[in-house]
Amino acid sequence: MLRRRVLKSIGGVAGATLIYGAGIGRGHAAAPELVVALLAPLSGPWAQQGRLMQLGAKMAVDDINAAGGIKSLNGAKMRLIVADAGESTETAVSAAQRLIADNPDLSGGTGAWLSSFTIAVTEVTERAHLPWLTVSAADAITNRGYKYIFQTTYPGSLQGAAVVPALVKLGEVAGKPPKTVGIITDNTASPMAFAKPMREGGFAKMGLEVVLDMTYTPPLADATPLVERVRRAHPDLLFFVPTAVSDDKLFFEKMEEFHLGGGRVPVVSQGSSLTDAQLPKLIDPKLLEGVMVIVMDWPGKDLQDLAKRFESQTGQPWMGQDSLVTYGDMWVFAQAAEMAKSTDREKIADAIRQMDLSNGIAGFYAGNHLQFDAAGRRDGAGIMVTQWQGGAPVAVYPTDDAVAKPIWPKQ
Repeated sequence: MLRRRVLKSIGGVAGATLIYGAGIGRGHAAAPELVVALLAPLSGPWAQQGRLMQLGAKMAVDDINAAGGIKSLNGAKMRLIVADAGESTETAVSAAQRLIADNPDLSGGTGAWLSSFTIAVTEVTERAHLPWLTVSAADAITNRGYKYIFQTTYPGSLQGAAVVPALVKLGEVAGKPPKTVGIITDNTASPMAFAKPMREGGFAKMGLEVVLDMTYTPPLADATPLVERVRRAHPDLLFFVPTAVSDDKLFFEKMEEFHLGGGRVPVVSQGSSLTDAQLPKLIDPKLLEGVMVIVMDWPGKDLQDLAKRFESQTGQPWMGQDSLVTYGDMWVFAQAAEMAKSTDREKIADAIRQMDLSNGIAGFYAGNHLQFDAAGRRDGAGIMVTQWQGGAPVAVYPTDDAVAKPIWPKQ
């Protein structure tokens, strides 16, 4: 299903159409507020990702309110509450506890970006019966039998299982099929889940010899030990899966220092840190040219109007995964309130469980289908591949949503 079903011009807020319930007539009580939370790291090594999430959520709330608010609630406005998850699971849990205690009128929330944070935070939100959306990809998030968690992304293990055959095929088409592979991940939940199926037979199944396998604790103080191992192994294809932007900078600058950058060792990553809008300010974009990044969402050709409006309003060079997903999450809560004709968190959760959309707000997510199974995983979720070309990451897969053709880096 093509994401252009959202509407090609989402430059106007009316383009992001909700499926409204019946309106409330005159004479009814004043409309309540729909209060939704964003819990994201706004300090520490992942602060930039949190700020991007905040920009996307704020833009969506402004759009929703400008479009008339929640029609079935007499034009109720949405209000966003933002909380800092900090830089550890302990600070994230404390923030979640304060958020719920201080805001009893919360209808739902989204966050906390890093899977390790999300796993811990949702123990708090689940006890409060607070519906929670997340782009975090770790399998553990939705395999605990929780009823109020909704994972909008492809689980990490499924990403890892799907991406290796695709990349091998890409190398074959380019006339440079890989024979050997290396993998370096940090030890946070999402990279570990992403790499697990590869490490447990995925590489072998595709006939790839693993010549390098390393795990490290972020943030890096020095990337030399990692890159020294890459130089010795020199794999045909290298998976580098960090979560901190500071690690990206250290790694790729050291790769260039060791004469391994610029595609001399093709690099594939996963997650949003390697598509961060701050990277060109921190590292020479030439060092990233050709790097492919597996992401959970990205503005493809049918969301270019929305992306351009985001860039204009925020001053960001592009709209990436973190901003787009939280933009969509706000619309999901607005849609749920429309369906439920209520801001009650139990009714909001029920409405999300009942969603089955392949148009409208579903177009904000890769796969263009908005439906959750009993575990809270999104049916029909997909992945997207971006590639650094000309100083910016652009969507190159899936083909129907791509804005550029993929280029296999020269070796």
